[in-house]
Amino acid sequence: MEALRQQLAQLRQEIDSFAVTQAADAEAFRIRFLGTKGALKSVMGEMKNVAPEQRKEAGQLLNEFKAYAESIYQQHLDRTTTASTDTGSGIDRSLPGSTQPIGSRHPVTRMKNEIVAIFQKLGFAVAEGPEIEDDWHNFGALNLPEHHPARDMQDTFYVQQNPDWVLRTHTSSVQIREMEKGTLPIRMLMPGRVFRNETISARSHCFFHQVEGLYIDEQVSFADLKQTLYFFVQEMYGKDVKVRFRPSYFPFTEPSAEMDITCFICGGDGCPVCKKSGWVEILGCGMVHPNVLRNCNIDPEKYTGFAFGMGVERPAMLKYGVNDLRLFSENDVRFLRQFPALT
Repeated sequence: MEALRQQLAQLRQEIDSFAVTQAADAEAFRIRFLGTKGALKSVMGEMKNVAPEQRKEAGQLLNEFKAYAESIYQQHLDRTTTASTDTGSGIDRSLPGSTQPIGSRHPVTRMKNEIVAIFQKLGFAVAEGPEIEDDWHNFGALNLPEHHPARDMQDTFYVQQNPDWVLRTHTSSVQIREMEKGTLPIRMLMPGRVFRNETISARSHCFFHQVEGLYIDEQVSFADLKQTLYFFVQEMYGKDVKVRFRPSYFPFTEPSAEMDITCFICGGDGCPVCKKSGWVEILGCGMVHPNVLRNCNIDPEKYTGFAFGMGVERPAMLKYGVNDLRLFSENDVRFLRQFPALT
């Protein structure tokens, strides 16, 4: 036991006299006294030579020595680290690194995800399809045969090398692809980007985003369609939102309607977004036309269904108070910074 005391006292003297002026010296100190082959490890091996009745006292001495050596090493480390950052290039390497800005989802992506999440509560799954479509899926199967006047309702971008292929004007083409699979019933959402040769303005663009929905089963009625859309609007805009349905025409649905809600930009007083009417049309809808069902080999005598489609940008304008649709695609950082990352 006395030999252990003398050995520890000698090591303390070595520690106190060990010269440390730079980081390399501090590392040498650690290796000499605290390393895996250092003095502390060696002296601990002497515990086997201590009488059993003295091992408790010896253990306390070793722990005190270890704590002392570690505290001296930490002092050397702190001093040499500070000294190294105060000299040389003038860069303080002890400072934290520069933080990088955290990106966030685009407001259109946020709105699309929110729309999808609402309908998923009702059991709708998500399907996607190609942005370059053939004439059949984009027009023909949707009760728009060649030379049908309703084709003029959508100014289409045609592929120059092959006019039978187009940039899809709606995601209804994905509805056709899902119906052609023949797996019934169908309860699907079709989000995606679409293209139309329209004049770019505060409320329209040559490309935009849509979310379309399709539900086909036995005994599906227009009442089912209205209740589904009422649920969506209340989930999206609140229980007090005002809604109206207007009769409309779409070649692929019969009967057809458009759904309006009160303009949140002007509070119903009238503004450029709502064309001074106080109402904003957010989607079109209707019961799937029997011809569309037949084109997809679905028996219209047994199955009925409803479909709806909405742009994503216009609900986003209402949700976030944006008065110009063009802002969504201009990549102006000042605009995008208004939508920080969600927590």
